[in-house]
Order: sequence, then structure tokens, then C-alpha cells
Amino acid sequence: MSRSGPVGVFGAAGLLMVLVACAPTENRAPKLTEVSTGYLTAGDLARLADAVPPPPLPASEADLADKATSARYRAFEDSDRWLLATSHAELRPPLALQHFDCALGVRFGSTETPNLDRVMARVFHDAESVAEQVKRRAARPRPVGDDPQRRACQVVSEAGRKSASYPSGSAAVGAAYGEAFAAIDPSRAEAVRRIGHEIGVSRLVCAMHYPSDVATGEAIGRAAAAQAVATPAFQADLAAARVELAAARAKGLTNPGCAAERAVLPTVLP
Repeated sequence: MSRSGPVGVFGAAGLLMVLVACAPTENRAPKLTEVSTGYLTAGDLARLADAVPPPPLPASEADLADKATSARYRAFEDSDRWLLATSHAELRPPLALQHFDCALGVRFGSTETPNLDRVMARVFHDAESVAEQVKRRAARPRPVGDDPQRRACQVVSEAGRKSASYPSGSAAVGAAYGEAFAAIDPSRAEAVRRIGHEIGVSRLVCAMHYPSDVATGEAIGRAAAAQAVATPAFQADLAAARVELAAARAKGLTNPGCAAERAVLPTVLP
């Protein structure tokens, strides 16, 4: 495994990507896109949650394997992949859309995308809602909860350390974003799904989730997005979202951190 230190390839251009993507402009807090409903009904969400298996039992073979793998991720602390994981911790739209800049060949934020932002906010709502329903019945501790000395690549409160790890809501949202972008721009489907997956990997690097948590979260995200994309409401929103994506791409701007992202994504993982 090849690693760069905190001032390596990602530590320079990549840190710029983190700051440019997430920093508010004109000293104002970023405006988030919030919705009260997603594309799926309450019944749809409940059925998806009911289909999710329970987490590994404590001290089971699967649980011990998860913890052994998580321990190996300590090697990424302060690495370039750690900095990318720090960036991926922001998953609320529209800020999170910028994680897909490089995969889509655009610079989100260069133009207004209210329709696309709303589509992704509704997708976020569906994926997160399913994950949260499962979390309420599964009290598996996080890696940073099992080990109070374990570092996270983001600021974590004491309550956050003690919150449920299974399934990973972040992995669910990342995978759902990937599927939604694949529906909006099928020509970039492989690339956007890759980033959706890498968002889940970042939760392992961050010590916020175990591998089983992320794998289950990704399955939730893919299932929720598949149902959402098939709804008449999503299909009705598709044309406007594609127009906004095309307009953003027509600006010809790219994220300054794309070279760093391309360098760090091939990092060999445990």
C-alpha cells in the first residue's frame, strides 16, 4: 500500500478541493436543500427497512472479522485517503453533489441547480430514512465507540461516538446518490457509482463504521434509489435535472482537486 502524508498529493490540491467544496461564501453559512418527503411512501420505506438483516452478533466470527479489518484502517490516519474521507463526511445536498464533480466532469456550484438539488435531497431523504429505521432496532457500537481513543477524521461528539453504527446511513446515501446520478447521466454511470461506493469506504477510513455496516448501507442505498428512480415523480423531475447538469458542464469548469482525487482513489485498502 502506497501512502502520502498529510502534505502529499492530496494534502495540497486535495485539501483545496475539501475547502472549496464545503466552505461558505461571503462568510455566510451554506444554504442546504431540505425536503419533507422523498420519492418513496412510508410503506415503501418500512418494507425496505424490514428486509435488512440484523448486524453481526457481538463476538461472532463476522463481528471479529469486522473489527480486525477496521483496526487495519488505522494505517490511513493522516494520509491522503484520510483527507478525502474528511471531505466525504459532508453528505447534505447541495454541498455533497460536489463529491461527484470529477466523475461527471462538472463544477457544481458554478451555476444554480435547484431542480437537481431537490432531486438529490429527496433521494437523500429516502436512503437515510430506511437506514435510520434499521438503526433504531440495532444498537451496534461504532469503532470510535468501541475504542474511545480511536481517531475519527471529523469532529465527533460524545453522543456521536455512542450512536448506532449499523447500518451506515452515509454509505446508504452515497450509494443512492451514485444510482440517481447514473439515471441522470447514464454515460457516466460507472464513474458516479464508484464515487458513491468511495463515500462508504470513507466511513471505514474515518472509523465511524465497520465493513458490515457499510456493505449493508450500500445495499439499502441501491435498493432505495432503484425504487425511487422508478417512480413517476422522479421520472417527471429527470428532464429538468439533466438540463441543469448540462448547463453546469457547459461552463467548462472543473474541480481543482480532481487530479488529487484520481491519484488517491487507487489506494490499496485492507
